[in-house]
Amino acid sequence: MTKPEILYSVKAQRGDVLRCKGWRQESILRMLENNMENAEKPEELVIYGGIGKAARNWESYHAIVDSLKELEDDETLVVQSGMPVAIFKTHKYAPTVVMATTNIMKADWPTFYDLQDKNLTMYANYTAAPWEYIGTQGVIQGTFETLSAIARLHYNDSLVGKILLTAGAGGMGGNQTRAMTMHGGVAILCDSNIEIINRRIEKGFIDCIADSLDEAIEMAKQHAAEGKPLGVAVVGNAADIFEEVLQKGWLPDIATSMTPAHDPISYLPAGYTVAEAEELRDTNRELYLDKARETMIRELKALIKFLDLGVKSFEYGTSIRKECIDAGFDEKEAKRLPGFVAEYIRPLFCEGRGPFRWVCLSGEADDLRKIDEMILEEFADDLLVTRWIKLAMKHIPIEALPARICYMGFGQRKKFALKVNDMIRKGELAGPVAFSRDNLDSGSIVNPTFESENMKDGGDLISDWPVLNGLLNAVGMCDLIALQANYSMGEAVHTGVTMIADGTAESDMRLEVAMTVDSGIGVIRHAQAGYEIARDVANGKGKLTDESIKVPLWWSPKATFGPKDLEKENVKA
Repeated sequence: MTKPEILYSVKAQRGDVLRCKGWRQESILRMLENNMENAEKPEELVIYGGIGKAARNWESYHAIVDSLKELEDDETLVVQSGMPVAIFKTHKYAPTVVMATTNIMKADWPTFYDLQDKNLTMYANYTAAPWEYIGTQGVIQGTFETLSAIARLHYNDSLVGKILLTAGAGGMGGNQTRAMTMHGGVAILCDSNIEIINRRIEKGFIDCIADSLDEAIEMAKQHAAEGKPLGVAVVGNAADIFEEVLQKGWLPDIATSMTPAHDPISYLPAGYTVAEAEELRDTNRELYLDKARETMIRELKALIKFLDLGVKSFEYGTSIRKECIDAGFDEKEAKRLPGFVAEYIRPLFCEGRGPFRWVCLSGEADDLRKIDEMILEEFADDLLVTRWIKLAMKHIPIEALPARICYMGFGQRKKFALKVNDMIRKGELAGPVAFSRDNLDSGSIVNPTFESENMKDGGDLISDWPVLNGLLNAVGMCDLIALQANYSMGEAVHTGVTMIADGTAESDMRLEVAMTVDSGIGVIRHAQAGYEIARDVANGKGKLTDESIKVPLWWSPKATFGPKDLEKENVKA
């Protein structure tokens, strides 16, 4: 068997020419290509987040592409951890692709790497494996809304003149500087890899690079004093930079990081260059993990020290607390640093809001503009949505296919998707639109050290909810459904979903169901946990919609499990 071609760059197809047997298959293929066009290391099939991949290997990638091109409307492609394993005859309303990735029993990092070395699995990350990554902007509104909550709770609803200190300029972390400057504030971001920093500067997410930490601080202080926004980067390891900041006695207003601590083999240990780390990773994985975790503990200690000194510090979904605990760090001490979902974002999840996204598959920037303008008209009464869209139109660069993220909630997503489908039907848009979301959404994930941390009912570990989400999306006839595990190994289960609008009546039917159940199960998950905002939404009394969800039984910590429970009640009576 000849070796397949390794592609060092991929460009998603634009326009109205089909290579597949229908727009549903073509749309999924373009989403895969869009992943690759935005990839951090396309030659290794790595999309972002250290080792998050679009396909297990190059044989699998080319087989997936060929399968999508030949797939009939009544067939479903099955992908197991990045490898296409079967095509089944189903029916025209069935999903185009179903996949499961990185789901491993008794999972830990050594087990994962052993299985990966045997070519049995790959790392999903959130949107890499299900072909839903839209570049650095993919989580920018999550950062923006987190900062909005901090501004509202601590800084009189404004971050003008405030300084954020953070780390990690990768495919996710590189958004942080732009999110802060969109608030009118200043951000200092450090990363050990100058090439990654330069990539974010080129894309428009970082304004400039400083020659030293001292210069970065002086630039930040000057811009903050003048009320001017600035996103400045400095080359350096997060632990080293954070400790140096503390030694200097200067404090930022906010501190966090998006270093890849969830994947310690991608986390750069202090004292190593990028090239040296790469060599150590290849020659002595066990030593590399030890060195990485030593550095993580230093980074975590610095963030906790910032917290003690009055800085608004938090973990931004990196799993650094969990990885440090696994490395022997005191659990109680680690958890003094709050996680951003429980601290700032959960009220939005209760409304079914979350990082909802769409991609204009025509490749036409004008399609994105028309959709933005429609949103400003149709959702004029939602300040969160309209404020974001106005800022995004001004500040967010297009990366690969034109795409947008917006924290729309239950009821809104269905109204929006049906409106977009109607625009396509009327010829107002040049091509179909793919709807997806981050797996960090209202009801698509369980992760006890991140999205489901400190749930009101204590159900942090219950993984039924993302499974229910995936089942409902299958019932909702979504075009792609993915059930995956990732984050710190063994720590999270979540679902990815893609839905295609192509202007047909069939798309209307699919979208009406899928857009309801996908965010609706998130509302129910939080309503059943006891969050009043979510219960109001379920009862049709939400701020975003009067649509309700039937609830057969509300959860209570007290229940009747058998005769003994009735006897206890009789004794009390």
